[in-house]
Amino acid sequence: MIDGLLRELAPQVLGSLVRRHGDFDTCEDAVQEALLEAATQWPVRGLPDNPRGWLVTVASRRLIDQVRSEAARRRREESAALREEPLRREDSEPGEPGGPVRDDTLDLLFLCCHPSLPEASQVALTLRAVGGLSTAEIARAFLVPEATMAQRISRAKARLKGVRFGEPGSVPVVLHVLYLIFNEGYTAFRGDLAEEAIRLARAVHRLLPGDGEAGGLLALMLLSQARRAARTGPDGALIPLERQDRSRWDRALIAEGVELVSRALSGSPLGPYQVQAAIAAVHDEARGWAETDWPQVLALYGLLEDTPVVRLNRAVAVAMVHGPEAGLALLEPLEAELAGFHRLAAVRAHLLERAGRVREAHQAYGEAARSTPSEPERRYLLDRADRLHPTSHETP
Repeated sequence: MIDGLLRELAPQVLGSLVRRHGDFDTCEDAVQEALLEAATQWPVRGLPDNPRGWLVTVASRRLIDQVRSEAARRRREESAALREEPLRREDSEPGEPGGPVRDDTLDLLFLCCHPSLPEASQVALTLRAVGGLSTAEIARAFLVPEATMAQRISRAKARLKGVRFGEPGSVPVVLHVLYLIFNEGYTAFRGDLAEEAIRLARAVHRLLPGDGEAGGLLALMLLSQARRAARTGPDGALIPLERQDRSRWDRALIAEGVELVSRALSGSPLGPYQVQAAIAAVHDEARGWAETDWPQVLALYGLLEDTPVVRLNRAVAVAMVHGPEAGLALLEPLEAELAGFHRLAAVRAHLLERAGRVREAHQAYGEAARSTPSEPERRYLLDRADRLHPTSHETP
């Protein structure tokens, strides 16, 4: 329980310190010291009356200690008096005379997703500062050496020096970064990373309850994550959506996601996350692949921006409504735009198999297997290729 509470409070405390004192890097070090002290003291002494205020007070004093280079003795003496020290008005709990707590999480997200930072740095810094992941954990998630990730995060912090905390930020950029984090976790079968993205998306939705796209993104994540248990078999191989055991889907997450997207669609201008969540809801509410409302899915894809990836996904819906040859016809113009993209070969293989063009499907499955970065997906694609050895019964 304490670990979960500390993880929830960490970005709020860091945001509070950065707002007051600036210097992201030094403030983060101070917060880490406060979190370590809380993890040591709270299980023994019990939770303080105001955990957030306690952390802000400890971290503030650690920050002062760092700046003044004071001795560890003074830090220990001051920490002993923490419970007796009055809290600032902005750090008091709701319902106390000091007034409501100010939550700086959104401002901290804006800072981590500042437009001066490259996209990869935005993702890494968000996971580090807001998500609470260690540098080693982030490096493992993105398959880079820890030293490389440490340098990336360090450079990002350096570029933020002089950036005013609390300046207007871009909600779409924040949502895009969270979407990238979730996609990385979902496609790489990193459940911890996907869960962290969901936790952060919940926080943003609480802070922006009227933002339809914030609700749409959270709904999309929940509706996708609901299928997690059915996505791989006992041997770890991928199970595609059409072959999944839907009794293993998480119905509570589906119900929450459907409610969220229904509310987002009814009260806000339509955005891409809401549309993608609506498509996911159609899939999750269907009793089976064949029972999916494919005309509705096809219509929803027509509401999305016309990008190569959207056209690729739309080709599957077209094939389900108008037949596999119609879907294959839509893939031909994508060959140049998505050259080397494994999903293009995988979709082509699937539609060729449905069309009875076995030899071509066999080759396309092999091509997709060679280009995918996902080991579970590679195993699935190779299995499909092995099952489709060319035969004399191939449809001309």
